[in-house]
Amino acid sequence: MKFSLKNAVLVGVWAALYAILWALLPESFGTMRNFETIVRQTVIVGLAALGMTFVIIAGLIDLSVGSLVALVTVVIALGLKMDLPPGLAALLGIGAAVLGGFLNGLVITRLQVSAFIVTLASLLAFRGIAKGLASEQKVDAPLTWLSDLTASVPKDKSWMLLPTGAWILVGLTILSAWILRSTVFGRRAVAVGSNEATARLCGIDSRAVQVGVFCLAGLFFGLAGVMQFGRLTVGDPTVAMGLELSVIAAVVIGGASLSGGEGSIFGSIVGALIMTTIAAGASQLGLPNWIQEIVTGAIILVAVALDRWRSRQLA
Repeated sequence: MKFSLKNAVLVGVWAALYAILWALLPESFGTMRNFETIVRQTVIVGLAALGMTFVIIAGLIDLSVGSLVALVTVVIALGLKMDLPPGLAALLGIGAAVLGGFLNGLVITRLQVSAFIVTLASLLAFRGIAKGLASEQKVDAPLTWLSDLTASVPKDKSWMLLPTGAWILVGLTILSAWILRSTVFGRRAVAVGSNEATARLCGIDSRAVQVGVFCLAGLFFGLAGVMQFGRLTVGDPTVAMGLELSVIAAVVIGGASLSGGEGSIFGSIVGALIMTTIAAGASQLGLPNWIQEIVTGAIILVAVALDRWRSRQLA
């Protein structure tokens, strides 16, 4: 995985932010337990950010991530209520997310409608499907090993240092970086995002790449949904509302260009870590939700402004 100067700066920004919050909250923020909590919260945003990175690099956008995560939690809960094995229930949930990604990509490429409009519509549709399946209420499910994925590390397994879900994120981050840099699919996604017309002239089937990108994103969104279910232990059709904002902000902070053709897997993960660190710090400082929302909006605005500035500098 290539570690650029830009990524080093991002890590420095996160370290500075963490140090400031530690100074403001010396008794609680700097503890290992709090750091573990931040990492556990980053798993969900981070997994979704991996998928969103591929989408944005390909010059697209996906606003349906929060709704797909909610749908996955409901599908898993319903599966467990039907006495399905936890692994199979999780696979069904992930499959639902991949199907959702495929439908997004299919509509975008076949009808030639912008990704923003299509995924805005699917944001509402997938949320509605989740509410319909759950009869507009939470779906209780029996406890299984899925809840251990994002749980605190037990004392008898302290050698793990971080929860299983965090190690899954680390592994998938490395795999995603390899896919982006070392596979034909990854290079084609960058080419399509940089200039779709030129990519077509070079013999690249841009529509197939775009559908593939949305399917891959659906896979990562599905995994994020599994982690969300493990954290809640119930299927909740109202969960992850606004998650798309944090995910897109994380990816743009990490160096991805909303114009396409540029992005960093490692940068997106650091961006996700920055977002969850800010949320944790604001919560421990006792700041109300409306202030946290203003801060998140300001971060997105600054990130987009920096993206536009970078684009003008390279032009």
